[in-house]
Amino acid sequence: MLAICFSSSCSLPRTPFAIRTIFPALLHSFNRKSHPLSTKLFSTQDVFAFNVKIGSLSRAGNIAAARQLFDQMTIRDTVSWNSIITGYWKNGCFDESKRLFGLMPTKNVVSWNSMIAGCIESGRIDHALQYFQAMPQRNTASWNAMISGLVRYDRVEEASRLFEEMPRRNVISFTAMVDGFAKIGEIEQARALFNCIPQKNAVSWTVMISGYIENGKFDEAEKLFEQMPDKNIVAMTAMITGYCKEGKTDNAKMLFDQIPCRDCASWNAIITGYAQNGSGEEALKLLSQMLKTGMQPDHTTLVSVLTACSSLASLREGRKTHVLVLKSGYESHISICNALISMYCKCGSIIDSELAFRCIDHPDVVSWNAMIAAFARHGFFDRALASFSEMRLNRVEPDGITFLSLLSACDHAGKVHESLNWFNSMVESYRIIPGPEHYACLVNILSRGGQVEKAYKIIQEMPFEADSGIWSALLSACHVHLNVKLGELAAKKIMELEPQNSGAYVVLSNIYAAAGMWREVTKVRGLMKEQGVKKQPAYSWMEIENKVHFFSGDDASHPEIHRIQLELKGMRLQMITDNDIEEVYSELSS
Repeated sequence: MLAICFSSSCSLPRTPFAIRTIFPALLHSFNRKSHPLSTKLFSTQDVFAFNVKIGSLSRAGNIAAARQLFDQMTIRDTVSWNSIITGYWKNGCFDESKRLFGLMPTKNVVSWNSMIAGCIESGRIDHALQYFQAMPQRNTASWNAMISGLVRYDRVEEASRLFEEMPRRNVISFTAMVDGFAKIGEIEQARALFNCIPQKNAVSWTVMISGYIENGKFDEAEKLFEQMPDKNIVAMTAMITGYCKEGKTDNAKMLFDQIPCRDCASWNAIITGYAQNGSGEEALKLLSQMLKTGMQPDHTTLVSVLTACSSLASLREGRKTHVLVLKSGYESHISICNALISMYCKCGSIIDSELAFRCIDHPDVVSWNAMIAAFARHGFFDRALASFSEMRLNRVEPDGITFLSLLSACDHAGKVHESLNWFNSMVESYRIIPGPEHYACLVNILSRGGQVEKAYKIIQEMPFEADSGIWSALLSACHVHLNVKLGELAAKKIMELEPQNSGAYVVLSNIYAAAGMWREVTKVRGLMKEQGVKKQPAYSWMEIENKVHFFSGDDASHPEIHRIQLELKGMRLQMITDNDIEEVYSELSS
């Protein structure tokens, strides 16, 4: 036992300096963990400092160092326990949080709230409910955490019941329920609750605006945004997304330009908007501007840019973006790998698609679908089927998109019988309900295979009304196989669904012309003029030396048109067989 004498007979000096210097030296020779005096020396300030350090290390991801510090503490208060428990679940170690919570000598409401939050973050919503129900007492934060967690996991009815039971509500409680009602499409109920919030904050406004946008009520979102007193970057970003969904990219860009300090989310919203609206070049320009500001792209940015490269079929830009993916450290991110597979496929490099696929350690159903679709698009029917077999060997369950890709492979290869087998397998073996896109593909396969009447029978047996895409497939087949009666029916259906669709008028006119029905041709052209329908000119493009060249029918405005025509003439001559010598001379003399 350590004994320090300060009696009058003691020879030790008793000055403050002596106590400060001799006492630590004496204490050092004893085991601080085992001696009761050591606990007296661990002051309140020490506990506070340790608690702060534990929290700091946990937030930095160094949970091992935080635990080492926690274990060194001879005195721990409730904050110490709460800090290490929260640190563990925030670093993905919920089970250790749960174990320590069970060992905790004294728990307060913050301890319980931390465990509820940990359960929610770990995807254990039922465990969170158990902790919530076991709490000896709850505060407003407890109710808010539980309600927000239930909303997050789409259990809005349970969240609503808790909200009704809640003794005291604040703006967070109301906002969580507004978000919940908007998520399940109860947008009017969400708005009614939003109007009841006594003091709305920026989050409340943003949640309500986003709810309108997600539920396809952009006009209401725009009106509410105009009423918002202090427009923050989150609300502005939500509106940019809304404008882009409505196809109003110019409005989106104007709002984007008004944001003083743009974050990655706002850049992503405008880049994604342009990419999804077919303005791939603008999306790539915006990426360049983003990089110049010093803002680093995240995986959402890169997926959107790869989508833009796909829409442009620009292999050069796609490869440049792939380099950016590698530099940013996202080469193993599965959504980016999936986007790379699709991009290389659409840019014509099936080999690179397969290489991107092989970089994925554990491909998901989206990865397999992308690869099967790539083989289908390039006409590799057997490779598409082999990929499906490999997918099943890896115990990945196919979905509707998988079978759509398989049907597409049958379409490209002209496999009519096989397409019917796959369609039946999808329904009978895998219990997948076919959608309009599956029927459209099947109708197209049958039509192109000359089985027009069977295709029409499929349309009649469909469990829903055929859309214009399905009727267009049948109409095209009627043109090829000169089926006037079904062609008239298909064209009529398209005109009812899309009165301004010029394609239906043009194809029907061509069917009549091929059948020698010139009076009907005149009628269709007259109807087209009467309805104000104008034929949309088709165009194509190609990229040469980092420049995109556009071409449309009967357009001679390209500066190199004479050279282009000369090259086309040369290609035509090369395609004429050696036996047609007279035709060759005729072409040369013209």
